[in-house]
Amino acid sequence: MATSARPTTRPANPQFSSGPCAKRPGWSVSALSAAMVGRSHRGKTAKARIELVIAKSRAVLGLPDGWRLGIVPASDTGAIEMALWSLLGQRPVDVISFDSFGAQWAADIKDELKLKDARIFSAPYGAIPDLAQVNFDHDVVFTWNGTTSGARVPSGDWITEQRGGLTICDATSAIFAMALPWSKLDVVTYSWQKVLGGEAAHGMLALSPRAIERLQTYNPPWPLPKIFRLAKKGKVSEGVFSGETINTPSMLAVEDALDSLLWAESVGGAVGLQRRTDANFQAIAAWVARTPWVEFLAKDPATRSPTSVCLVIADPTIAALKPDYQAKAANRIVSMLDAEGVAFDIGAYRDAPPGLRIWAGATVETLDLVALFPWLDWAFAQVKAERAAAE
Repeated sequence: MATSARPTTRPANPQFSSGPCAKRPGWSVSALSAAMVGRSHRGKTAKARIELVIAKSRAVLGLPDGWRLGIVPASDTGAIEMALWSLLGQRPVDVISFDSFGAQWAADIKDELKLKDARIFSAPYGAIPDLAQVNFDHDVVFTWNGTTSGARVPSGDWITEQRGGLTICDATSAIFAMALPWSKLDVVTYSWQKVLGGEAAHGMLALSPRAIERLQTYNPPWPLPKIFRLAKKGKVSEGVFSGETINTPSMLAVEDALDSLLWAESVGGAVGLQRRTDANFQAIAAWVARTPWVEFLAKDPATRSPTSVCLVIADPTIAALKPDYQAKAANRIVSMLDAEGVAFDIGAYRDAPPGLRIWAGATVETLDLVALFPWLDWAFAQVKAERAAAE
């Protein structure tokens, strides 16, 4: 219940941004002291750090034997675009779109690659399309978790293991926080800046043996820029997956990724990270259940994101207003909490319905969320009072 009483307890860490996300608990810049700055990334010592990031990523994720994992340019966007431009075109493609990033991949496939046999299944923010429409004799492109929509696919049950096409999954705000069914996926992309709380700029590209076979046997009919090239003359560029990055990486970012992975190991690996995320989401869900002024944007509990949690104002005095006034109310809450230093960057994504978006991934402490809830209630009470006074 919203209250006008100003809270006294503050989150120890007010960083609830959905990307880049909160650093791991206890992080300080001293974690980067071993970074190979001023050194060639091709030198033996620096390359060993890059190789260690790949090796520890494989171990924490439990990546199956036969999969390749490499560091690529341009964050998750670079990783997914490399996959789309390198692998698509051999078969028809089905695209599942339910957030701004899925919509971007759909636009690239339709308008840039100009694939005429592309089918796009879309849903509004907070919902997902009918997954039963997907044809797995086609290649399938989808996001596992809609970072900007607060929705996710419910599981991997809708994906068949007996498929003709490749499944290409943008998993950037899901991986490390949700269990992925590796046997049902062929390409998985992500960045360090989400659940690991790492620095931006670099992406990770994981390829199954089926995806590797496609690279070796298929040449797309369009030219590929250097940073997209994963194979040459029917041979996979193995260096990409053994620490020989396509372009020069930031050794500071590499060191930070390694620090994040060491922390992940310390909390129980992938299972520990998932447990931390689940505990955070359960805290938010309990608060929403007892708070009449707010509700989840995603109506179906089975498809609610536990990481990028999107909320809308349900109080009728605000919910009945036009979207621009709803946005003003939500933005007022965001700005009040920012000014108080208790929550940064919790506004809804610019293309999403007006509301709030709170990151609840593994680097966030549950106690910080618990401390945030009274501040949210307080800020809404102020906004509602301001609205009443203006009428």
